[in-house]
Amino acid sequence: MVKKRILSGMQTTGNLHLGNLLGALSNWARLQDEYDCYYFAADWHALSSNYEDTGRLKDNLTDLCVNWLAAGLNPDKCVMFIQSLIPEHAVLHLLFSMITPLPWLERVPSYKEKMEQVQNKDLHTYGFLGYPVLQAADIVLYKADFVPVGVDQLPHLELTREIVRRFHDIYGKRVFVEPEGLMSEVPKLPGGDGRKMSKSYNNAIYLSDTREVMAQKIKDIVTDPARVRKTDPGDPEKCVAYSFHKIFTPKDEHPQIETDCRGAKIGCVDCKKRLAGHMFTFMGPLLERRAHWAQRPREALSALLDGTEKARKIARATLDEAEDAMGLNLKGLL
Repeated sequence: MVKKRILSGMQTTGNLHLGNLLGALSNWARLQDEYDCYYFAADWHALSSNYEDTGRLKDNLTDLCVNWLAAGLNPDKCVMFIQSLIPEHAVLHLLFSMITPLPWLERVPSYKEKMEQVQNKDLHTYGFLGYPVLQAADIVLYKADFVPVGVDQLPHLELTREIVRRFHDIYGKRVFVEPEGLMSEVPKLPGGDGRKMSKSYNNAIYLSDTREVMAQKIKDIVTDPARVRKTDPGDPEKCVAYSFHKIFTPKDEHPQIETDCRGAKIGCVDCKKRLAGHMFTFMGPLLERRAHWAQRPREALSALLDGTEKARKIARATLDEAEDAMGLNLKGLL
């Protein structure tokens, strides 16, 4: 039986963090055993908010590949590729941009959120506003059946579906698959300050951090602000550190942690030491694999280059279909 196809990507903005691991990579590794998976390094997408700082793009690409392999992605089970080496992404993005109404882009929730919260970058560019159009092209070039998404990404996927429907309505030929969201239960891991873990917010724990740096960041995780002294009772539901406990600490220990916190039987410092121990147990195997691939960057990158050749054949065939539907395929004139 032919496997259903999955497509997902990740920006090459460097320094993947625990949120990326839990929210995407761990899930990707599981999916590659059940689906025909295509995962791409979204280096063009990285320019949407980092167009002024391109000096580390190549290093970031290597780091991304190392982290993917460390997280368990296997080039024998999935196709990993590089977006910018497949120009069909850019061409389909251009064609889609011709038919996408501007209000569709302006209503995307993440666009509004970042415009309000990110103050250290100039995001008033078409690249930032229009990146969901490029994202749509990324997905439908491979006729993906599913895209792994969280709830906050559903508006992006629905925009892709709307663009596909508009294309089919205008040109009268069904070329693309309307992708569906593949929802999975993803642990919600905040940043150390309680907001979404993000490079932009400078609140992340990175996979490339040393154990010493990780330990310090764990110490700095925000706890219940009402608990000033060790003798003050705490509320675990208002404690960011407890959000980490829910993910990294065995479930059978959760009731005792809650009881000790509410009864002021354990201080926040000792509680976070306990958390650090569980986090390092969880991260240990990945960190070992990461160290292995970090010493073999060329070998790691070869997996993406091989995958790029496979992916481009599919992308080229789909773009040919799209250009035929639009009357843009001029090969017959040559």
